Formats: sequence, structure tokens, C-alpha cells
Amino acid sequence: QVQLVESGGGLVQAGGSLRLSCAASGRTLNRNSIGWFRLAPGKGREIVAVISWSVGNTYYADSVKGRFTISRDSAKNTVNLQMDSLKPEDTAVYYCAAADNAYAGQLVVSSAGYAYWGQGTQVTVSS
Repeated sequence: QVQLVESGGGLVQAGGSLRLSCAASGRTLNRNSIGWFRLAPGKGREIVAVISWSVGNTYYADSVKGRFTISRDSAKNTVNLQMDSLKPEDTAVYYCAAADNAYAGQLVVSSAGYAYWGQGTQVTVSS
């Protein structure tokens, strides 16, 4: 079992930055994908970014590419999402999730592949 707790959400003006963190506990992350998803009012759940814990390779949705950066801190068993140049359309509840990979370096991009989820953190970007 993996427990995930997000932090770092808040209110920011357009063009600003926020840094989200996802702290994992219960077991040490190894061959896992850690993904960030978001859910905005009236929209479906959307993948934002994914990192392979063991290899460090990443995936980004086109909507955030070049603005968001996902990274991992092995010492803290934490995954961070640095969000720059924020836009009002980035407003959503952001969730981190963990998937068990079939092989090292796998990037799980479907929410159906994730077994463990955090409680979410609200990000609001004002225009």
C-alpha cells in the first residue's frame, strides 16, 4: 500500500508560479509511475505529467509542456510539480497518483492504471 499526500496548492495570479508536492509513505517507491492529474469543474480528469520513479523519464500533456516540470526527490520519497506561467485554465483540483510499473521506465498515462491516489489540492489561477 502507498499513501499519498499533496501539498502546495493555492491562489495565484495568471503568469505566476506554484510548486506542488506529493509525499509518499507506506513503502519506498521503486518501479512506479507517479502521475499528476487534474479535475476542473465541468471537465473530465486530465493527465498533467508523469515520472518514472526508477529511471526518471517523464511525460507531459501538451497543454502544460514547457510550463510545468515534474521531478522526484528520492531522499524524501516525494514528487514535485513546478508550475510556471500559470493560466486561468490551469485552475483545478490537482491529484497525485502512483502506479506499479510492469518494467523500469514505464510511463503510465491512463488514470485507470493508477491504484493509489492522494486527496487532491486546489489550484486557482485568477486572470
